[in-house]
Amino acid sequence: MKILNVKQIRALDAYTIENEPVSSLDLMERASKAFVRWFCNQFVNTRPVAVFCGKGNNGGDGLAIARILSTHSYDVQVFVIEYTENASADFQSNFTRLRDHLQPVSISADSAFPTLAANVICIDALLGSGLSRPAEGLLANIIHSLNALPNKIVSVDIASGLYADQANQKGDPIIEPNFTVSFQLPKLAFMMPQNAKFVGSWHIVDIGLNEDFINATDTPYHYTDKLTAEKLIKPRDKFSHKGTFGHALLMAGSYGKMGAAVLSGKACLRSGVGLLTMHIPVCGYDIIQISLPEAMAVTDQDEKHLSALTDLGSYSAIGIGPGLGKEPVTVNVVEKLLDFVNANSGKAKLIIDADALNIISENRDLLNKLPENTVLTPHPKEFQRLAGDSKDEFERLQSGIDFAKKYKVIICLKGANTAVILANGEVHFNSTGNPGMATGGTGDVLTGIVTSLLAQKYEPAEAAILAVYQHGLAGDRAAEVKGQSALIASDLVDSLGW
Repeated sequence: MKILNVKQIRALDAYTIENEPVSSLDLMERASKAFVRWFCNQFVNTRPVAVFCGKGNNGGDGLAIARILSTHSYDVQVFVIEYTENASADFQSNFTRLRDHLQPVSISADSAFPTLAANVICIDALLGSGLSRPAEGLLANIIHSLNALPNKIVSVDIASGLYADQANQKGDPIIEPNFTVSFQLPKLAFMMPQNAKFVGSWHIVDIGLNEDFINATDTPYHYTDKLTAEKLIKPRDKFSHKGTFGHALLMAGSYGKMGAAVLSGKACLRSGVGLLTMHIPVCGYDIIQISLPEAMAVTDQDEKHLSALTDLGSYSAIGIGPGLGKEPVTVNVVEKLLDFVNANSGKAKLIIDADALNIISENRDLLNKLPENTVLTPHPKEFQRLAGDSKDEFERLQSGIDFAKKYKVIICLKGANTAVILANGEVHFNSTGNPGMATGGTGDVLTGIVTSLLAQKYEPAEAAILAVYQHGLAGDRAAEVKGQSALIASDLVDSLGW
């Protein structure tokens, strides 16, 4: 699923209107009906509804929605905010249509804001995705008044006051909805952690915009849904054997942090690798042999840390980082590993996580040794150490794009809607996962999954996108059984599979 910017969305609307052909008013009607179908499935018609409309096309959507809901036996009130004398043509048309069903109430002053019972569902149709400056005056006050209510709020297409594809300033008046029902495609703003309270739970409704135009439109931003992920999965041939699915090496663990090695190793095995070897310090030998009987173990000469490379000649993928520590001897291991992969280009694919990333951040000369298409899996703090501070998530995303292009690497920037940033600048946001995964060890699980897929000869970009999706899906499965608060990283491993 593509994520288009405001200019592209306008062009998509215009193309659909011209080439279907369909009038803009009829397209608005189609969008409003799609919204109502979602709304009726979410809220029964015993719930009263209050629709707050601006005077642009988003307000026109609101008027059409109110009319259609009234024909579905909902008790509907409509409030039109008189912040301007100018109204769009489609707003005017829907205003005329509505008056055969309902009498809208004009609000021209803050004092006219209605008193609503707590069970009223408020529909926000004040401002749409074309907003280019903060709401002010009466509109801003209405937004603040709506946010102060205990009532559930549903925003039409996008929360009023929220910019679709750039950062708002702190303090901008923005609706804080429980739900956002977006037309056809998600907005970039929905993917940004800073906007969480301005989006709520978002949903897409298909309004029949032209698919040929969407397919032909270039955008760096994509959204990985179930259909996209399933297309990436390689079927297994009947006559496959363990050698078919690769031999992975995980370089992980140190004294007191062997759990990270166990989690990444189990995840690697559960994700379909043919063979797995764990390179671990001596202190981890018994732990790995007992916890991972399916894996082979190679011990380092050091009791507590990794201090030297093992023979790397037989591995198709190498993962390094979980529980690694940052001892000086381990820093040397990371550098030698980068040198080996560069010297043997294409022989083994590489993923770097956790302390291995921190070692690179603290030894900046290693950045220039990153092999092409290496997969990096930083959480936000680790990425900040790699790429520097950002003033907001939009700037951080751009920093990630610049970093990936510069070093020709793939970045899995972890978080809600984890962003997989490819070396060509494409960004693939993930659709799976939940807040229960915000617990120690889940990142080690992701490292194991990516390493497994790389060993199975998935291309690095495909491995990163699919691994992030499956990681989140396992978290969702586990949360259904354990609940989000009780979720631990081991639950993700137990819930892997596709």
